[in-house]
Amino acid sequence: MKSYSAKPAEVEKKWVMVDASGLVVGRLASIVAMRLRGKHKPTFTPHVDCGDNVIVVNAEKVVFTGRKLEQKVYHRHTGYIGGIKETGAKAIIEGRFPERIVEKAVERMLPRGPLGRQQLGNLRVYAGPEHPHAAQTPETLDVAAMNRKNVRSA
Repeated sequence: MKSYSAKPAEVEKKWVMVDASGLVVGRLASIVAMRLRGKHKPTFTPHVDCGDNVIVVNAEKVVFTGRKLEQKVYHRHTGYIGGIKETGAKAIIEGRFPERIVEKAVERMLPRGPLGRQQLGNLRVYAGPEHPHAAQTPETLDVAAMNRKNVRSA
């Protein structure tokens, strides 16, 4: 039996939309990362971008479990000596760009390197419910129905 290896020209890319309101950040990010890589397809090939294009809407309404909203800290470095900066998750969610929480969570679940950067380019995250990709006719993916733990009840 021969192993199947997909070529970039043979890859069939779909558009998928996920509504992130009420979803747990890590669980949402792992499902989105799997879709971006293409691991949900039987034709998955590790060295080819065979994943789908994913649109995440309502990213400002994602939730954290436990006390992560108050305690979780995101680090970045300015490039200068001693230039490490910290930002809390609550400050990011309430700030100008709340979609960065989902973007960073997904980015850190993808492989580092040229292929991972290419796959991350297939992700579009929007803070509100509107998105400009109606022409691609994305099919909706109900992440909340996959597992009861994906949704955080108050």
